[in-house]
Formats: sequence, C-alpha cells, structure tokens
Amino acid sequence: MREYLLTILVAALVTYLITPAVRKFAVWFGAQAVPRDRDVHVIPTPRLGGLAMFVGMVGALIVASGLPKMRQVLAEGDVSVGRALLLAGGLIVLLGIADDRWEVDPLTKFAGQVAAAGIFIMQGIQLYVLPLPSGEPLSLPPAYGVPLTVLVVVATINAVNFIDGLDGLAAGVVGIASLALFSYAYLLSHAKGITTLSGPTLTAAVLVGICAGFLPHNFNPARIFMGDTGSMLIGLLLSGSTIMLTGQFDPAIIGTYRLFPLYVPLLLVPLVAAVPFVDMLLAVWRRTNDGRSPFSPDKRHLHHRLLELGHSVRRAVLIMYFWVGLLAGGLMGMATTSNLVLVGSATLTVAVGGVVLMIVLPRVARRRAAATAGPTLSVPVGATVAPVVAADLPVPDVSAAQAPGPDVPDTGTGKHRQHI
Repeated sequence: MREYLLTILVAALVTYLITPAVRKFAVWFGAQAVPRDRDVHVIPTPRLGGLAMFVGMVGALIVASGLPKMRQVLAEGDVSVGRALLLAGGLIVLLGIADDRWEVDPLTKFAGQVAAAGIFIMQGIQLYVLPLPSGEPLSLPPAYGVPLTVLVVVATINAVNFIDGLDGLAAGVVGIASLALFSYAYLLSHAKGITTLSGPTLTAAVLVGICAGFLPHNFNPARIFMGDTGSMLIGLLLSGSTIMLTGQFDPAIIGTYRLFPLYVPLLLVPLVAAVPFVDMLLAVWRRTNDGRSPFSPDKRHLHHRLLELGHSVRRAVLIMYFWVGLLAGGLMGMATTSNLVLVGSATLTVAVGGVVLMIVLPRVARRRAAATAGPTLSVPVGATVAPVVAADLPVPDVSAAQAPGPDVPDTGTGKHRQHI
C-alpha cells in the first residue's frame, strides 16, 4: 500500500508543480479557450492542462519503476502496463494538443481514439473474459474481444470529454471514480492471493494522483483548462483500468469470497462513471433526434441544466461530485459488507436528501438575494404615477458655498478641475 500511496503522491505533486509552466506555454502557443455561447467562462483561458497531467503520469511511472513491487507489476505478466500507458497516452496527448490549438475535426479525433485502443490491445490490455452470474467466465475470442475493447475505450474517452464543461468537473468526477476503482482493485488484489490485478490498481492510482494535482488549478475560477488533451487522457486511463479490472480475474474465485460478491465488479465500473455516461447517451440521443451530428456541441448537458435551475458554478460541480461519490460509495459498501439492505437503505436516503437539496437550495438563494435587494415599489393596476420634473425639486442655496472665504483667494481651481 505504501508504494501505491507514494505513486499517487508523486503523480499529484508533479502535476501540481508543472501546471503553471504548462499554462504559460499554452498562452505562448496560442492554445486558449475563447468564450463561446455555450461556455460558462467569460475571459480567454489557457488550455493544454492535459499536458501537465501527462507529465505527472510519466513521473509517477518512473518512480514506480524504481520501487520493488511496482517494478514487478511493470515488468512481469502478459500486460505491459507502463508501455501501454506511455504509448497510448502519448498519442492521445499529441492529438489533444493539435485539437486545443487548431480544432481537429471529429472524424480525426475518433480515428486517434481507435488507434489508442489498438495500442492497448497490442500491449495486452483487452477484454478476454466476461463473468457470468453462474460464476463461470465467458471467454471472448478476438473477433468479439477486440471490438468490445475498442468500444469501451472510445465510449469512456468521449463520456469524459462530454462532461468537461464546468471548472473542475471532469477532474473531480474522474478522480472520484478512479479512487473507487483503486480501492476495489487494491482490496481485490489481496483477496485469496489474487495478484493479477496490480495493473489496474497502478493505473487507477496514477489517475487519482494526476486528477488531484490538477484540480487546484482547475477548480472555479479556473486558471487553466485541461482541454481535449486532458479529458481524452484521463478517459483513456479510466478505460484502461476498467478493462483490466473487468477482464483479468477468475469469477469463480470472486464469487466464493465473502467480501466480493460476483455482481459488484459487474456494477462498479458502469456506476462510478454513470454521470458522464448518462450525459453522453443523452447528448447523442438529443443531437441525433434533432437531425444533427452526435459530436455537434450544445448547451444542454447535465451541468448546464443545473445552472438553469439556479445553482452557481461551484455548487453545480459539487452536486455532480456528490452523485458520483454516492454511487461509488454505495457499491463499495456492498463490496465490504454482507448487509445489502442496510447499504441500499442508506444510499437511497442520502439520494433523496440530495434531490431535495438540489431543489431547495436555488430557491433559498433567490429568496436571500431578493431580501438583500430591499423592498420594491408596487403600483396598483390602473394607477398612474406623476412624473417628477426639475421644477418640482427644491433648489439648494449654493451661493455661500461657491463664494470664496475671506482668507482664501479664488484661484479658479474648480474651473480647471471641471476641464480635467
């Protein structure tokens, strides 16, 4: 555990320290987000924050390669985790830099995402089996495993990209999701001597660190955006951890272990990423239903609707954090206790309270704003208000104030001040 914590700390520190330099480079390079109609920010803001996150990932992998147990994770096994993250992540970052600077078309970005998924597959990160409720693993031949792996990678990348619309939203949501994946994968890797899950544990740890290191610079008011460079990178890492966690364990062993029922790994991955995935599916359905491209932007995402309800930017982001954390916490509770009724009841109670607060908080804020604005003049229907003219106002006697005193000569300074 200490090596994982050290990896998280290194990823966070390197990302946090390198972000100001990346911000200056983005300004010099001309990669700035000019405010658009669907944006929330009102001033040009540098992008390319994903470049700092990539540097943090590289730093964490370098440190991990020097640690005894982490060296085994990176060197042994059929999956080349370090090489896969560096090659696929490097390709995604180059594509993101080009998009943040020159606006790459959606088809090119899609091709780059598929190529990154291909790198994952060549390095061994692929869905080989799927667990069934019966406890038997369903083997996936390459004809099914390869396209399914590509689908998971591309869908996760675009889900994170879709939700990246408010300051700190994508970094926080993915950070919470990756923390849940890290916790589950770490506990699972120590259950019944299962050691093949160190790859997803390390990937999730790196993702937790780079999100935590970038978030202080990206939270409202953001000094830098992660851009497509960052959203595609963290989506790629999240998909990599998801694929390795889902496809590289024995369902029979998991099903016989008390702390890890079989359905938990089936539900953990989609639910911790439920917010970006639901937002993505709704956006695709909405745009295709309107006869537009599913990649065409709009201002009808979930976070935009929270703003329409009257929430501030920070409160909207915290609400999204709350729902992702609630889903992740509920699944982790099911993984660590056998009292599913208690966990489900507590999760449902907190969810109802969250819905109530989402509705009540904007109304309370509006009432306070109306109270601080003071009373307004109400005029009965049909009544007329006489206009106020200058003749009705009293004219003050200013002759004494304009006359110079006996000891102070009139130098005409006031006249000059009027012309200044």
